[in-house]
Amino acid sequence: MAGLEASASDRSAGQFHVLPAIDLLGGRVVRLERGDFDAQTTFSADPGATARAFIDAGASWLHVVDLDGARTGHPVHRGALESILDAAAGSSAAIEMAGGLRTAEACAAVLAAGAARVVVGTRALADPPFVSELVLAQGPEAVVVALDVRDGRAVGHGWAEAEAGIDVTRALQALLDVGVRWFEVTAIQRDGMLGGPDLELLGLALRDPRARIIASGGIRSIDDLRAVRDLGCAGAIVGRALYDGTLDLATALQALDADGQPSD
Repeated sequence: MAGLEASASDRSAGQFHVLPAIDLLGGRVVRLERGDFDAQTTFSADPGATARAFIDAGASWLHVVDLDGARTGHPVHRGALESILDAAAGSSAAIEMAGGLRTAEACAAVLAAGAARVVVGTRALADPPFVSELVLAQGPEAVVVALDVRDGRAVGHGWAEAEAGIDVTRALQALLDVGVRWFEVTAIQRDGMLGGPDLELLGLALRDPRARIIASGGIRSIDDLRAVRDLGCAGAIVGRALYDGTLDLATALQALDADGQPSD
């Protein structure tokens, strides 16, 4: 991952990234509460315009989620991804794609389309050798594993309530042991709720020095971004706070830069 590379022993010196989230459902940009598809708010019918606004504000990474793909098990929003990639063309911004990426072919297609990295969750939890082969094929900087955590257990399948999941510590260790280095850790109960990040969960994930962690869930302020950065996270995904206007991206990036630690 260009710009995010840092040794595990020097986490605090690495560049910290703020990743605006663009969640896609039925072709629209939405936000869910705690991953509940029945608790959604629509913010835009134009994913490309949303991407351009974030890039213009200074984002160097965009976190794009195919929510329909997460439910169906295969990517759905290829057209929306293309519009977002078009919006990023000519800029320094990079795109990561998540949702429904459960085969090597699907991951390869997204990367070939122009995404810089893929985020895999359900298949990675169920089949660590699959993600090991994916890392070997695409490189460790092109693959991130999503650890979406409810009650201490990492779950997949679009965060379905019936999903029992796997103990998050055990899941993390199994994936580190097969070569994964990058993880996006989401506290599901905080996602979309603007209640602040789960620092205890993030601290647990950071215990293994091999892991590079991007925080997700509940981030609502510059102080929250500082908290996860100072804990040792390499970045943070921010969604509802940006859409609601609780947090201004350009202001946040300027404030983090003013702290003396590079961010974008």
